[in-house]
Amino acid sequence: MIPSNPGTAAGGATGTTRRRRLVLLMLLVAYTFNFLDRQILGILKEPIKAELGLSDTQLGLMGGVAFALLYSTLAVPIAWLADRVSRTWIITAALASWSAFTMLCGVATGFWSLFLARVGVGLGEAGGVAPAYSLIADYFPRAQRARALAVYSWGVPLGSGAGIMFGGLMAAWVDWRWALLLIGGAGVLFAPLFKWVVRDPVRGGLDGAEAGVGGAGPTADAITVPFRTVATRVANVPAFWMLALGAACSSICGYGLGFWLPSYFMRSLGFTLSQTSVYYGSIQLLGGMAGIWLGGAIADRLGAQDRGAYARTPAVCYAVALPLLLLAMHTTHPVLAWLLFVVPTGLNLAWMGPVMTAVQHLVPAHMRSTTSALFLLVVNLLGLGMGLWIFGFLSDRLAPWYGAESMRYAITYGLGFYAAAAVLMLLASRHLPARWVDAAA
Repeated sequence: MIPSNPGTAAGGATGTTRRRRLVLLMLLVAYTFNFLDRQILGILKEPIKAELGLSDTQLGLMGGVAFALLYSTLAVPIAWLADRVSRTWIITAALASWSAFTMLCGVATGFWSLFLARVGVGLGEAGGVAPAYSLIADYFPRAQRARALAVYSWGVPLGSGAGIMFGGLMAAWVDWRWALLLIGGAGVLFAPLFKWVVRDPVRGGLDGAEAGVGGAGPTADAITVPFRTVATRVANVPAFWMLALGAACSSICGYGLGFWLPSYFMRSLGFTLSQTSVYYGSIQLLGGMAGIWLGGAIADRLGAQDRGAYARTPAVCYAVALPLLLLAMHTTHPVLAWLLFVVPTGLNLAWMGPVMTAVQHLVPAHMRSTTSALFLLVVNLLGLGMGLWIFGFLSDRLAPWYGAESMRYAITYGLGFYAAAAVLMLLASRHLPARWVDAAA
């Protein structure tokens, strides 16, 4: 029988396995909406560009800076609040908010109205991720967290793939505006169901039990820590900065590729909008889901003996993915290009479960939401804020030399950020074992 309050069971337990899986499923659906609304402009930008008369640089600003501006900065105070009040209420309000702003994107009439609506999407999504990381850490024991976070991170390829497929097909069949209106409306309807199903467990309850504290361990729900204390603590942890900057370098490429590859497929490979939506959507779904799960499973297995494996795993994945992507960018055969893209797409998302698990264990349980938000602040300000703009800017500047092929070379030059990510993750792996925190306090 599912307990009425999964956070009050003995030893900080969070209910049955079925209950935990249901909560994880609801969080996954919310994160799928998160990324769907965030990334859908990647497939819609060509018809938007044609209708509103935008440049690649403007599209990069709208897709990246407009979103990241409030998403990254407001995530920190919202996460600080989530360490003190109901995390499920925060996620519910965030989900309803970003979905409503996605609907407003569908009625934009020019660059600035669409830019401001995207700022609103970022405002809403600021409350969606860090509290979810904290919830997962309190629903699943340490030995399962990388896999649980990997399942949650499936929202990235699911949201990106669904956004590309649904958005592209809807734009081709009807109109890009209807794609945004329907997807935003679905998120608004899902928000109350999420709140009804998902409840807040005791913070750090499972950590207390694992650490041999007894009962639910130190009642982290009752512990409040000033923001400055958390910020000072993580600022003095080298592993935090290496993980954050490594993930940021990876995200510059990840977000850049996610936003601009549809344009590359249409401009350089001659695909239609419908063909691109199915082609790239399948790459995101198959490659992304397999890679994220693989990263979490390997890190949980190796990390039991060596905490450094939580950073070393993505470092190896980046090193293998980079040459495959370089080959993919200079292959014109569609089938070969698909195969060369699908493998590195998975490898480049394998960091999510391992790295987010490591970040959760750099601090005690009652600091996790705030620490996750500080991590995401670095990752998204650099990765999301700069990645989309960098590739668009390079494409515009390279156009006089490469013409329609400018996006191919803009992406090729930008792939160097994956090499930097691999080096930073390897450095982080040397520091993680000494900074790992298992207990709730």
